[in-house]
Amino acid sequence: MEQNWDDLRLFLAVAREESLSGAGKLLRLDPATLGRRMARLEKSLQTVLFVKSPQGYALTEAGSDLMQRAERAEQAMRAATAGVPVQSDQLTGQIRVGAPDGAANYLLPQVCAAIAAENPGLDVQIVALPRVFNLSRREADMAIGVSAPTAGRLVVQKVTDYHLHLAAAESYLAQHPEVSAVTDLQGHRMVGYIPDMIFDRELDYLADLGVGRVALASNSVSVQVRMIQQGGGIGVAHDFSLAATPGVRRILTDAVSLKRAFYLIRHADDRRNARLAAFAEALAVGLRAETARLEAATAGQAAPKA
Repeated sequence: MEQNWDDLRLFLAVAREESLSGAGKLLRLDPATLGRRMARLEKSLQTVLFVKSPQGYALTEAGSDLMQRAERAEQAMRAATAGVPVQSDQLTGQIRVGAPDGAANYLLPQVCAAIAAENPGLDVQIVALPRVFNLSRREADMAIGVSAPTAGRLVVQKVTDYHLHLAAAESYLAQHPEVSAVTDLQGHRMVGYIPDMIFDRELDYLADLGVGRVALASNSVSVQVRMIQQGGGIGVAHDFSLAATPGVRRILTDAVSLKRAFYLIRHADDRRNARLAAFAEALAVGLRAETARLEAATAGQAAPKA
């Protein structure tokens, strides 16, 4: 029996999220309503698509087969709409961007606000989470990453390099022994990531410096920066974050200077979507410019008098 696209769209969400609640949040539908729709779909197909348990919804063999066909239909729908001419150069609709919270807190607000100002019909959602986003499950339309993924059907574009240095509050430095070499860090309180919550090897800065104990830790970059600003200790901070963090300065810049990169990651199926491509280009241009602007502002801050 032929199924309409709406049935397949809901089915794909449940199959990818493996739960009614997860799919319901994604689709903004009540889980009970979604459950009834899945039961109706199974009845119309006269087959069982899911094995239901307290752990969630797992696909049966028939469900896996339908998922493959539904994903082909999804790709065909995207391909059919990608080339539809628009009546205006402006972007419209909703676009969701996933990003680690450093980029989400210090860069994306300015960049996305500027894009939205030029496109009044556009709704931009920023999902700030300290983890890798799963674009296959459509957690976001695109994501910013700190390393280039090597698995999955993804399109990866390097956007820009960014820099990090050790930093501390003037108040902390005034009350503690001088830091003139990396070895001096052993006698200071360190601020950094919670070790078992580092979601990308590129973020394990302190381990590379031989720091064992992290006295003040958070999985959030912005929380770490606030800890540093409050005189909590010494930590590695993004240069772009320090432009908006008065009372904090970089230290040991000649000895410790880290460089990382931001990557824009999109699902391969979306490469022909003109709307998402236009937004991705605007986002990449904005991120490069804003990172450069803030890093220049940080580098230009006056050094304290000896």
